Amino acid sequence: MKDRLPPLISSILESYNQIGGINNIDGTNLPSKRAITQICEDLLQILFPGFHDEEPIATGMVPQITSGRILSIADRLRVETCKSLRLNEPECPSRRADQMVLHLIGELQPLRELLRTDVEAAYEGDPASTCYNEIIVSYPCVEAIAIQRLAHILYRERLPLIPRIMTEWAHGRTGIDIHPGAQIGSHFFIDHGTGVVIGETCRIGSHVKLYHGVTLGARSFQKDEEGKIKKGGKRHPDVGDWVTIYPNATILGGETVIGSRSTIGANVFLMESVPPDSLVRNERVFTSIVSKKNRPSDLPEPLLNYEI
Repeated sequence: MKDRLPPLISSILESYNQIGGINNIDGTNLPSKRAITQICEDLLQILFPGFHDEEPIATGMVPQITSGRILSIADRLRVETCKSLRLNEPECPSRRADQMVLHLIGELQPLRELLRTDVEAAYEGDPASTCYNEIIVSYPCVEAIAIQRLAHILYRERLPLIPRIMTEWAHGRTGIDIHPGAQIGSHFFIDHGTGVVIGETCRIGSHVKLYHGVTLGARSFQKDEEGKIKKGGKRHPDVGDWVTIYPNATILGGETVIGSRSTIGANVFLMESVPPDSLVRNERVFTSIVSKKNRPSDLPEPLLNYEI
């Protein structure tokens, strides 16, 4: 078999010369996804001590362990931050990298207070939850929201790549896709979570509850004279305080505002604003329920055999 590999290798090498746009040869050393992943896991240990550790942590060891972890995170994040900054500035401004890392570390304490409100919202919003411990250790929304809130801090500092790597790591683990640019208030709860998409320019108030499959997305994109998509601008909806959005609702557009205390029903498709205290729902679709044993003869055979 080995004697058949050289021509295959040659064809791959030749593609490096012919196919552009997906190579980074002789370019800037990009941030390591593996390193960012490990930093995310370590940050979760700082935010939720004892919940992401394989061994119990004794109270007396907490200061030493926490100090060691933060020092390690700071060193490794500084290296990856410099790699990111070099994308736009060949010579990494070390002082700016230091400032970004210190800013993130400085935000961890207030971030813990904010995450506690998210855990409270999950406990109050899910009758199946039994305690805070269960929520922190097992609910995917806690991890996804925690990582997004961390990434948002770096996003505000205009750090390239790393914030998106962080949230896509969480997306892969939880099925919840929240762009690091999204602004999210306190007491945020995503029940079940799978398939939730929240776009970059979303602004979400406090005490908001989303169910699985909710999309807060953009409408069709505007294009320039060359037919290329225009970047930037407000593209995603705003959601007020105390809003509940039920499964598989789709809300699109940068001008769309969901007023506070509103409820959006399941499977609703919205591209327009709704005032506060609104209930938005689809009109009931007629559903027929008949006996399988005593079906009227005039009913057609049900189409129950299908493939996906």
